[in-house]
Amino acid sequence: MIVAGADGCRTGWVICRRASDGSLNIAVVKTLAEACEGLSVLAVDMPIGLVDEPRPGRACEREARALLPGKTSSVFPTPCRPALGCTTHAEANALSKTLGVGLTQQTFHLFPKMREVDALMRGNEALHSIVHEAHPELAFARMNDGRPVLSRKRRPEGFRERLELLARHGFPWEPRSLPGAARDDVLDAMAVCRTALLIAQGTATRLGPAQERDRYGLPMNIWF
Repeated sequence: MIVAGADGCRTGWVICRRASDGSLNIAVVKTLAEACEGLSVLAVDMPIGLVDEPRPGRACEREARALLPGKTSSVFPTPCRPALGCTTHAEANALSKTLGVGLTQQTFHLFPKMREVDALMRGNEALHSIVHEAHPELAFARMNDGRPVLSRKRRPEGFRERLELLARHGFPWEPRSLPGAARDDVLDAMAVCRTALLIAQGTATRLGPAQERDRYGLPMNIWF
């Protein structure tokens, strides 16, 4: 059984693959589709399943924020599906506002990755049982006995704290340069790879109703 975690980076995706013997392989790929082959489970740090209107939004996000006091800003509001087709932030923000609430520039910057995941999932129904939405900070909180890790992962102390949590839970990594990705992208990919392992083992927690789907039948759940 091979599981993997994926986190977006500036050149594509950081993929952490874990083999049955516990060995890890970390690499950067250009497209998420490249990472799916041969996997039992892939956990990805990107929304899957989009609402048609921005309010009240996805139940799984509300539940995630409730579990991350002091870290709620790490759960970005997912855009509504109509806004995802916009090509500028101004256009997307204006459209989203007409439907209930605007969206941030930070969220707009994730649009290309969101579109990629959406197209991949809509184009291959077999992936619905393999690819699952996850969130690194929920994964780290679970490793930390349910307590959110409040330190910033881009600062030395936050990076070190998360690195130690990963090692304690069977995901050791000797920090090194990975062309095309930042070190904290690797941490996040490793964290959601652990989530993928928990999903495969049947011990992961699901947020959002089990049968909640968007208009294309894509699940709207976050796993950790």
